[in-house]
Amino acid sequence: MRLYSGSSTQFIQDTTQNQIADKLTKAFLTNFRYRPSPNEINSWRNSLRALSLLFHHANILDHGVILEYQLPLSSRRLDCIVCGKDDDLEDNAVIIELKQWEKCKYAECDNEVLTWVGGAEREVLHPSVQVGQYKMYLEDTHPAFYDGQVSIKLNACAYLHNYNFNLHDAIFASKFDDVMKMYPLYTADDTETISSYLINNVGKGQGMDILKRIEESKFRPSKNLMDHVGTIIKENSEYILLDEQLVAYDKVLSAAKKGFHDKQKTAIIIRGGPGTGKSVIAINLMADLLLNGYNTYYSTGSKAFTETLRKKVGQRGSIQFMYFNSFINTEYNEIDVLICDESHRIRNTSDS
Repeated sequence: MRLYSGSSTQFIQDTTQNQIADKLTKAFLTNFRYRPSPNEINSWRNSLRALSLLFHHANILDHGVILEYQLPLSSRRLDCIVCGKDDDLEDNAVIIELKQWEKCKYAECDNEVLTWVGGAEREVLHPSVQVGQYKMYLEDTHPAFYDGQVSIKLNACAYLHNYNFNLHDAIFASKFDDVMKMYPLYTADDTETISSYLINNVGKGQGMDILKRIEESKFRPSKNLMDHVGTIIKENSEYILLDEQLVAYDKVLSAAKKGFHDKQKTAIIIRGGPGTGKSVIAINLMADLLLNGYNTYYSTGSKAFTETLRKKVGQRGSIQFMYFNSFINTEYNEIDVLICDESHRIRNTSDS
């Protein structure tokens, strides 16, 4: 889902004519059934005006532009993806994370800075870390970016269009050097530099066909991601099945394999008191289904439990562990198997 897509020329025209925020607001209302906050509308108006000026300066005029692109099975939205061909005429796309920040302070954590967001000073991800996570997420879950030799090359950067460069500023702390090399951060003083970055990656234009490939591609985690998560789980020796646990496991695995080639859907409920190993069964199923190529998600209604599982599999694999209400807008047959642990937490009055 996205709130806006079209040519870069149309985007510049919509911004110049002060229509872009209105178009995004209408699309937001259509998709979410409520209006965006005034702060978000003002953010669109200000940041996209700066982006439009940048595109005009860099001659980004024959490109595809996607705004407010929602990551699959996530509430997070990318600010912008711009599509075009590089000097070798290969398909490319660049994620641009836009920030209206003007200053920030040091934070003790490895990946965060302290800045004024939402009416208070908060610890938030460094913009290069944030946009790098978005890039990894898309490369792991969007076939257009990983499927075959003709996959779209993906790059990512952050553009802080109100920020004045200061080498001693917290946002340029040495602990961020490595991540900023991979996902560069540009300030208001870097118009020429970010223009060169965009020209190098998408400067040859012809971006509308690339945009179409992105929008028409159906979400599915890459085999590399599924193998990664499955292997981590299998290597964890605490997840060993015993006695009736193995019987239940075999029943579910057999039903999943049969159902993959059958239109008939199957739901299996595993009952048992605390400590009987229901989660052990679920974790083993998660691993083996992923390793066998089934698009499998592990869902719970408990934040503490979900975050514990995410820590066990690491940052990259954490996207396969979701909450019940993460699947509200999932398309028909978009996933193969959904494992619902602690299913008693699914409530009649919730959106899940």
